[in-house]
Amino acid sequence: MESTTPAADLAAALADATGRHVADRPGHAVGGGSINECVQWLTSERPLFVKLADADRLEMFEAEAEGLHELQRAAAVRVPCVLGLGSAAGRAFLALEWIDFGRSTPRTEAMLGEQLAALHRVTAAQFGWHRDNTIGATPQRNDWTAAWPEFFARHRLGCQLDLAERHGHGGRWLERGRALCERLDAFFEGYRPQPSLLHGDLWGGNWATDAGGAPVLFDPAAYYGDREADLAMTYLFGGFGRAFYDAYHAAWPLDPGAGVRRDLYNLYHVLNHLNLFGGGYRAQAGALIERLLAHLE
Repeated sequence: MESTTPAADLAAALADATGRHVADRPGHAVGGGSINECVQWLTSERPLFVKLADADRLEMFEAEAEGLHELQRAAAVRVPCVLGLGSAAGRAFLALEWIDFGRSTPRTEAMLGEQLAALHRVTAAQFGWHRDNTIGATPQRNDWTAAWPEFFARHRLGCQLDLAERHGHGGRWLERGRALCERLDAFFEGYRPQPSLLHGDLWGGNWATDAGGAPVLFDPAAYYGDREADLAMTYLFGGFGRAFYDAYHAAWPLDPGAGVRRDLYNLYHVLNHLNLFGGGYRAQAGALIERLLAHLE
């Protein structure tokens, strides 16, 4: 029997999943974050953007693919088409359409603001999603929940605080974080968010401009939640200009209390960075917790 290499086995599986003739090995590496290996893979048609990880991460790719499908069905903003999914030779893969990126402009950012507001107009009956997924490499619980404060306290902040404790990050700051979770209702007096379709991981590295000048979103951690959570994360690491915010607010103004809740929503991502990377994120998380509790005094 003729032997094959792992690359050839992976290429064969990729061909079966996409229905295309593919090269017998991947092409050059491309940027795609620190969690997965990302490569361009040449085919008989356009190239593929392929994410690769250990085979035990196939479920993570399945959740990402479903998130992209969910966003695509909303028909509000462009996302990459999912072309194939599977595993072979000890590797999981997710094959997406190759998109040539261009340079963003204020016009592109304004389009993104308008289109994100349209995405958030897509709603569900409750908060959550039909399956769990990941935020980065961290499991993200999405059990359907009727009340948003309960969902955010239990499945967002609570999960991250429990994980931080398991990682050895105990102390007073953790106790204060749990006290904050018990008082979350106070941040929603007079404000009842809708369960909006969210990208879920909307930092500056997860959007770009295609060659035609239109915005593209990728790497989602999709679920239905308060739209302010998506907007809050855009402030955490930068990457969004004034044209984006002006266009979003013109399409759908935010509640006056959004500025205070921004810290609440970004606490989730800071805690996730603590659990993923450690370091100084514990001090940042502690400071956010104290600032939020001060609003309740």
